[in-house]
Formats: sequence, structure tokens, C-alpha cells
Amino acid sequence: MAGHSKWANVKRKKAKVDAERGKIFTKLAREIMVAAREGGGDIQNNFRLRLAVQKAKEANMPNENINRAIQKGTGEQDGTNYESFSYEGYGPEGVALLLDIVTDNRNRTAGEIRSIFSRRGGNLGESGCVSWMFEKKGYIVIEKKAGLPEEDDLMMLALEAGAEDFQSEKDSYHIYTSVDEFEATKKYLEDKNIKLALAEITMVPTTTVNIKSVETAEKLMALIETLEEHDDVQNVYTNFEIDDSIMQQLRS
Repeated sequence: MAGHSKWANVKRKKAKVDAERGKIFTKLAREIMVAAREGGGDIQNNFRLRLAVQKAKEANMPNENINRAIQKGTGEQDGTNYESFSYEGYGPEGVALLLDIVTDNRNRTAGEIRSIFSRRGGNLGESGCVSWMFEKKGYIVIEKKAGLPEEDDLMMLALEAGAEDFQSEKDSYHIYTSVDEFEATKKYLEDKNIKLALAEITMVPTTTVNIKSVETAEKLMALIETLEEHDDVQNVYTNFEIDDSIMQQLRS
């Protein structure tokens, strides 16, 4: 999601991780398998695999599970043949939705995702209908806590590290990089002992839709949550923004 609403949703998802750890591990293993199959099992030379393994470790996935998923991806162990691709569609108020999919049965997944969109007030679209509204970027979040450098100093550090954009929100800073500069920027900030709340490659919207009613926000969040809960959906990217006042009502 764009801006602070994306980070608010990330925090919401993090709070659910413990309760759904088995499902989280399954999705992470699939991503590792696909990355290893497409780019090889060498973490240092496979950027996608390196990111997948990093995400798995952040979720406390056991090393044994990670190594087994890599071996299945490279064919060293027998495993299910997964493929990865994207689905695109629209939610309430024409909000764009871009989904990363990893599945072993494309036809089954297509039917189930189409059904979710239909039941939750959205529409599954054709390939290319919304992807043009997004750019792949590195995304880093730093929560505003004691011990951080002053905002101007932190911004200078981020720009020196290779960041393209630095934004200050109510309770966090948001840093955007090119994909090529993401790892260098992340490492530079970590070497300065700056704790990162989130660091990932994501799809950033180039245009946004402002949601102005609680009713629409509830419908949209219900659609997104149902999609996120589907076993074959790795990530959901969208281009809506929600005012803090509406977000607060959603939490109450």
C-alpha cells in the first residue's frame, strides 16, 4: 500500500505471524523453491533467492527448512513443481491490485482468485491492466524511536547510501531505492547501527486512490485480507491511501 497505510498494514500482518506460522513457512518455502529453480541455489549469486532466504530468517524459519526448500528447487530433493506469475485486478473504487502468485496448479488458482474478487466486490482483470501503475523499488522503513539521528541527518545518510526518496510519516521514515541500490543502501544503514523495521523489494504505485469512507475501506481491507490468506498468494500490492482518521476507525 502507498505511504503510511502500507506500513500500517505490514504491522498488522506481522502481529498475525505467530498465529499463522505454519502457513507463513509454507509460502516462504515456495518462494525459495521457485527462486532456486530459476536462478540456482547459490545465495550469493541469486538475488531473488537471497531476498527469499532473508525473509525466511526474519520469520524465524528453521535453517533445515530453508536448506530443504533450496534443494527441492534445484532438484537435489524431490519436490512439487511450482511456477510464479502475477494476477491483476481492481477492488472497490477502482483501486488497483497486483498479486504475486506461486502455484502448482494454475487453473485451480485462477478460479479461486477470480471467486475471491467476485465475492469481495472486486474484478480480476487482464494481464497488464494495472501493472503499469507500479514500479519495482527497494523499500526500507525505520520506526521513529529514541537513539535515531536527527531527521535531516538520517535523510543525508539515506541519500549517501543510494536512496532515491526519503519520506517522514507520523511514526516512521520511509526510504525508497532502485532495485540495484537496495542491498547497498540496506547494508550502509545497518552498518551505521540504524535498526530497520522493514527492508524489502516491493511494487510502489505511481498513482494512488484516496479512500474517503470507512465502508469502502472495510470492503477493501476484507478483499486484501482474503487474498493474502490464500495459499498461492505471496504478495498483494495496491495503490490506495487511507487517512489516519479512517485507519483509526478500522482498528477500533
